[in-house]
Amino acid sequence: MAIVVSTVYLPVFAALRVGSSYEYLEMRFNSTIRSIASIMFVMDEIFFLPIILYVPAIAFSQVTGVNTHIVSGVICVVCVFYTLIGGIKAVVHTDAWQIIVMFVSVVIVVILGTVYADGFTDIFKTAAEGGRIIFGNINPSPYERQSLWAVLIGGFFYWTSFNSVNQTMVQRYMSLPSLRNAQWSVAIFTVGIVMFISVCCFAGLLVYNFYRNCDPLTAGLISNDDQLLPVYVMQTVGNLHGIPGLFIAGVFGAALSSLSVVLNSTALVVLEDIVKGCFRCKLSEKSSAILVKTCIVVLGGIAVSLVFVLEKLSGILSVATSVTAIAAGTTCGLFTLGMLVPWSNHKGALAGAIAGALMSGWISFGSQISFAKGDLVSQKLPISVVDCPANVTTVPDDPFYDESDVFPLYRLSFHWINPIGIASTILVGTIVSFLTGPTVLKKLDADLLSPIIHKFLPNECFPATESETELTRDNTAQTLTHLLGNSRAGPKMDHETVAGGKGPERNMK
Repeated sequence: MAIVVSTVYLPVFAALRVGSSYEYLEMRFNSTIRSIASIMFVMDEIFFLPIILYVPAIAFSQVTGVNTHIVSGVICVVCVFYTLIGGIKAVVHTDAWQIIVMFVSVVIVVILGTVYADGFTDIFKTAAEGGRIIFGNINPSPYERQSLWAVLIGGFFYWTSFNSVNQTMVQRYMSLPSLRNAQWSVAIFTVGIVMFISVCCFAGLLVYNFYRNCDPLTAGLISNDDQLLPVYVMQTVGNLHGIPGLFIAGVFGAALSSLSVVLNSTALVVLEDIVKGCFRCKLSEKSSAILVKTCIVVLGGIAVSLVFVLEKLSGILSVATSVTAIAAGTTCGLFTLGMLVPWSNHKGALAGAIAGALMSGWISFGSQISFAKGDLVSQKLPISVVDCPANVTTVPDDPFYDESDVFPLYRLSFHWINPIGIASTILVGTIVSFLTGPTVLKKLDADLLSPIIHKFLPNECFPATESETELTRDNTAQTLTHLLGNSRAGPKMDHETVAGGKGPERNMK
């Protein structure tokens, strides 16, 4: 993912110096495609917001017994408050501390859990004996929930679609002074996320090691699988003063960090790409600030409301991946179509976007409805209750029952939804572009295409002089001006510099 993002997508954004990633789609195709992608981004983030709220809510509820809906409401109010008052500066500063707390809390819980379990050897031995360490599942069936192919291929497309073109990521890349710095940021992010996910996976092994002979869900200790880690923390290291609080702080830090970024970026996309880009409205500085802040408040309210729906669905991981795959896959397909298929046109892009959204949405919502109806169940490995209390003597029925009567697409592993959306968008977009008259390559600006295909383009696509690509803070900051406009933090000169009013310009050489 890191290699593809750094070499295929980032150079294009750097060359065009866009403030919003969706500006590219208007440059490459037209304003309609930009509007469609922007609306899909907003819908995607609306679906993702309740997931961000629900995760810390169930953790806090497990530790304190407070109702999850009360917790999610309090989290949302706090985040919306400091986002409105402090603007983008508050988001940036709090993000840094929240991520540090998140890392520290998980690492400390894992270290203490390892000590409690008498070392690494026993943990991995127990996991291997219980069939929890599976690297060689090469079953090619797309219905296999966690196979080698599903994780590698589906995971690659999922991470790439998010980190390559999503506005929450692109605005971070574009805030850096050069393309090289942006590429280094991707490398640092990759190392950090690999380490963090590895620690989280090891935490899963710790949970299994502790509950290997008494499944907490069967024993009634928890009501759903998403409460596994919180109850583990409470039963193993909960007696140590400060540890439960540190764990909750880490979960809250992760949630607040994600929530504030999503609220900001979504509100700005509504302003720049929908209100100004789609409806061509010209707003004053004051009106823009009011619109952005109103959007943040409305989004917070929607997120709290959708938590009621989320708790009825099956498993946070699969729900998050399935729902976000709809917009992420389609949007990534559009950008890929524009950057890697030079003959694609706006008609092909429109048809591809519709096809990708319908295909991935059909599979995603169809599978979630099937889970809610009980036609599908989560595929789980064998569990034991031999050490559970006397009133727990039976293990639930084997979940691997015949699901052949369920519509085949609904049975697909959630890992495949994103690749299907991307492939549908590119395939349909390419075919329709050819049928409706492909773009004339000689009239196409090479900056709109990825550098990896430049050698296949005619000379007419390139300008007379080469230029060294640099990102600029000026253009990127224009998308942040409206949050900073009424911010109470920072001196006036800093505001003008960030907004591009009096700051030094970075001209291309």
